[in-house]
Amino acid sequence: MRPYKGLEPDNALIGESWEVSAVPSSTSIISNGPLTGRDLVSVINEAPEAILGHAVNEKYHGQLPLLVKFIDAKRDLSIQVHPNDEMAQREHGKMGKSEMWYIIKADPGAHLYAGFKEEITPYEYQKRVEDGTITEVLADHQVKAGDVFYLPAGRVHAICGGILLAEVQQSSDVTYRIFDYNRPGMDGKPRELHTELAAQALDFHVEANYRTEYVDADNSAVQIIDSPYFDVRVMEINRPMHRNLIKYDSFIITMCLEGDCEIRLRPSVSSQLSIVNSQLSIILKEGHSALIPAVLADYDVTPLHATSRILDAFIDNKDMSLTHQVTRFLHISQK
Repeated sequence: MRPYKGLEPDNALIGESWEVSAVPSSTSIISNGPLTGRDLVSVINEAPEAILGHAVNEKYHGQLPLLVKFIDAKRDLSIQVHPNDEMAQREHGKMGKSEMWYIIKADPGAHLYAGFKEEITPYEYQKRVEDGTITEVLADHQVKAGDVFYLPAGRVHAICGGILLAEVQQSSDVTYRIFDYNRPGMDGKPRELHTELAAQALDFHVEANYRTEYVDADNSAVQIIDSPYFDVRVMEINRPMHRNLIKYDSFIITMCLEGDCEIRLRPSVSSQLSIVNSQLSIILKEGHSALIPAVLADYDVTPLHATSRILDAFIDNKDMSLTHQVTRFLHISQK
């Protein structure tokens, strides 16, 4: 993580970087421009509609609904599941947690778990957690750079060692740990498991394919996730690209996955600068992220080297027709 983000060398390991977060316990601090040093939540509170977008502000009551991270797994992470909105609200008074992974780098032979490979009962689940054989019934996926996995709430999953990835998720910190390979925690004691809550949250249905298929294309924004909770697109560019995303009525979170780039606002939105006290352009380095307010989502992206690979996450409010809402609920990819 340190060399990827250009941080100073240090012996302390970094497993996660919460890039853009409005989670109360871990709120992002703005790092550039006239708002440097301000926390993200306080800035959103001053201009919620300008930053979030009208539809997002209305639906989420002025709260940023997404959290994005970089995760660097040097060893296998615990097997987990997340609750849906209904369960998370009932048990914790919080939002549920559906998420997606985009693999940035993977060591040869690196793998992860996503979903079950065979049908099991809740009783068998309990027994396999107790005897440490739960991994035997999980779908095990070898991965490479560019692979994508969508993990709706209820899907069992675990990132394994040798993987650096970008994660987009609902803005929630609710996680149920199912199994941690009987390892001790930082205090030398076994880490807490949430076996009963996880059993309530788990979806035991087996899917034919857990990997999200897509076709990459140079200098084009390729949609990789279209879900009820977020839309994610990636693009690899070797020339300046115009991005007019104002039509989505949403903030844009941009993660620079590879190769530094410049984001420069278009003159068409310059009159909105005072609303969010922003600036005309920023340099977005590899391993860093930016939140672009909804009113400023008309901009150019220029690679500063040969190529840049960029991931955009936002809420798609453009087409609210019944047909579109049904296809998004069923997670059917639209061309």
